[in-house]
Formats: sequence, C-alpha cells, structure tokens
Amino acid sequence: MQSRMQNTQEKILEAARAEFLEKGFRAASVRSIVKAAGVTTGALYGYYSSKEALFDALVGPCYEHFLSAYRDALDTFAQLPPEQQPERMSTISQTRLEELLLYMFGHREAFHLLLLCADGTRYSTLKDEMVRLEINATHRYYRVLEKLGTPAPRIDPRLEHILVTGLMNAYFEMIIHDMPLQDAQLYLQELHSFYSAGWLKIMGQ
Repeated sequence: MQSRMQNTQEKILEAARAEFLEKGFRAASVRSIVKAAGVTTGALYGYYSSKEALFDALVGPCYEHFLSAYRDALDTFAQLPPEQQPERMSTISQTRLEELLLYMFGHREAFHLLLLCADGTRYSTLKDEMVRLEINATHRYYRVLEKLGTPAPRIDPRLEHILVTGLMNAYFEMIIHDMPLQDAQLYLQELHSFYSAGWLKIMGQ
C-alpha cells in the first residue's frame, strides 16, 4: 500500500514538473497534470492542496538550500577579522559561487523551474533576493574598509544595483542556457575575474 501511494505521488510530481516546464506556473493546468499522471483530481488533492503546493514540492527545498547557503557564505565572510577580509574576499566568493554552481547543475530541472517558470509564485523573486543579499553584504564591506582606513568612494545606489543585478543575471544564464558544466565552470572563472577587477577599481582597492 505504501509503495503504491509513493508511486502515485511520484507520477503526480513528474507530470507536474513536465507541465510547469512546458507552460510555466501561470499557464499550467491541474487538469492536464491529472490526465498526464493517470490519476483522479481527488487523488492529486489528497497529496497537494493546490497548484502552488505542487510547485512548492518541486522547487521549495532547492530554493531554501540555495539562499541559505549563499546567506551563510556572506555571514561567514563578514565574521572574518576585518584585516583578513580584503585579501580573502575574491577567493571566498569564487569558491562559494562554484559550490552553488555545482548544486544548481545537480538540480537542473528545479532551477529551470525557479528561473524560467516561477512567475506567479513566491519563488519568482529569487534573483531579486540574491541581489538584495549581495548589496547588503557589500555595504557591510564598505564599513570594514572605513575601519581599516581605506574607505571606498561613494557609489551611486542605482549603479550599484545595476552592477549586482548584472552579475546575478550572468551567473544564472549558465543554467538558463543549459551550458555543459565544464564550460560553465570556465565561464564562472572569467565572470568572477571580470567583476572582481571592476569592483576593486570602483572601490579604489
């Protein structure tokens, strides 16, 4: 009995994944998911209370892990002694972005859903949340530079937002375009070098 229930649930999730990937969350139909899974509408609602709950089951764990890992990396860096932060900033950020890249590639379909199909859900703001976290961390770093006696020049908040958004958009392009992992790793190294050099220039470091 347990095995049959698990099999039914897996069929529902697989049908939902295909429907969301093809049509996006807004246009996806519970009726189509039920038909593709070969179950009744009642059976589907026995597992998932809504279309939103279905989408959450497919992407929620990856979304939470990704943001939590990024948050932890920023906090870990902020806890370093101030004098160590300038010399370790580039290495630590690249390492964490590489780790998260591997995670995304290990969960490609979930991130395709998050990045391309989430309009209409709470997950549609993933990039915005990443930008917010990065800008907040950058402001903390500005304060560290001031304490070290090497304050960064004032940066227009609009330019700051454009630059950080550009970085996040470029980072997620590797998943959106389904780039081979080896190419994506090389791309990430070049992307990181490009943005690191630019930020160091802006910050007068």
